[in-house]
Amino acid sequence: MSKISTFFYGIGQGLKNIFRNRMFSLASIATMAACLFLFGVFYAVIANFRAMISKAETRVGITVFFNEGTTDDRIKEIGEEIMYRAEVSEIVLTTAEQAWEEYKKEKLSPELIETFGNDNPLENSASYTVYLNDISRQESLVRYIRGIDGVRKVNNKRDVSESLTSMNKVLTVLAIAIIIILLGVSIFLIGITISTGVSIRKQEISIMKLIGATNFFIRIPYIVEGILIGLIGAAIPLVIMHFGYGAIINALKENFDVLLSSTEFVDSASIMKVLIPISLGLGIGIGFIGSNITLGKQLRKIEVKTS
Repeated sequence: MSKISTFFYGIGQGLKNIFRNRMFSLASIATMAACLFLFGVFYAVIANFRAMISKAETRVGITVFFNEGTTDDRIKEIGEEIMYRAEVSEIVLTTAEQAWEEYKKEKLSPELIETFGNDNPLENSASYTVYLNDISRQESLVRYIRGIDGVRKVNNKRDVSESLTSMNKVLTVLAIAIIIILLGVSIFLIGITISTGVSIRKQEISIMKLIGATNFFIRIPYIVEGILIGLIGAAIPLVIMHFGYGAIINALKENFDVLLSSTEFVDSASIMKVLIPISLGLGIGIGFIGSNITLGKQLRKIEVKTS
C-alpha cells in the first residue's frame, strides 16, 4: 500500500474510531477542552497580572540627592551619566524650588508658610527620580550611582522591588505547575480512549499482525484519532476565549469603572496570538503522546498473547 493510501486510510479509520467510541471520545474532547480552557483563562489572568506588575515596576523610582553646593552643570552631567545606563528608562529632575512648592502643599499650613517668607529651607534638596525598565537590576544601579562624584544620597524602594520580583517568580512557578497538571490529566484521558479502542479491536489487530501488517500501519488510525481529539479539544476553548475575553473585559470596565479606571488590560489580539499556537500545539502534542504511549503498551500485550 502506498504512503498516500496509508495516510488516507489512517485518517478514515481514525474518524471511524472516534465515532465507534463516541462516549469515550466525547469525554476526552470535553476534558481536553476544559483543561485548555482553564489554561487559556489562567494565561489571560497571569498575562494581565504580569502586565500590571511590569507597569508598576516602571514607576518604582530611585531618588538621587546631590552634595551641597553642586552646580546645575554638574547636576546635568550626573543625569547624563545615569541615563547612559541600559536599565534606566527615564530620569526626572526635581529642582529645589519644585521640592519646596510640593512640600508646602502637602505638609504646611498657610500660617507656617508665611513665616518662611521668601526663604527656601530646601535649597539643597534638588534630586533626580530614576525609573528602571528592569527592576531586578535596581541594586546594581544604586551601587553605581552612589559611586558618582557629587551624589550625596540614594533612596531606593528595595522592599517594593523585591515584592514585585517575588510576585513575578511565584506567578511563573504557579503557571508551570498548573500547566503540567492539566497536561497530565489530558494525556491520561486520551490514553483511556485509545486503550478502549484497541481493546475493542484486539482480535482485528491480532489478525492484521498475523498477515504481516507492520506496527506503523496499525498505529496510524489511533495516532490520527488522538491528534483529532486533541485538535477538536483545543479548537473549542479557543473559540470561547476569542469571543469571551473581550466581552468579559468590557463588562468589567463598565461595571467597575471607578476601581478599574487606571487599569490597562492586555488586548484580546495579544492574548489570542499566544493562545492559538500554544493550544493547537498542546492539543496535537497531547493527542500524539497519549495515543503513542497507550498504543505501545496495548500492542506489546497483543504481541505476547499472539506469540
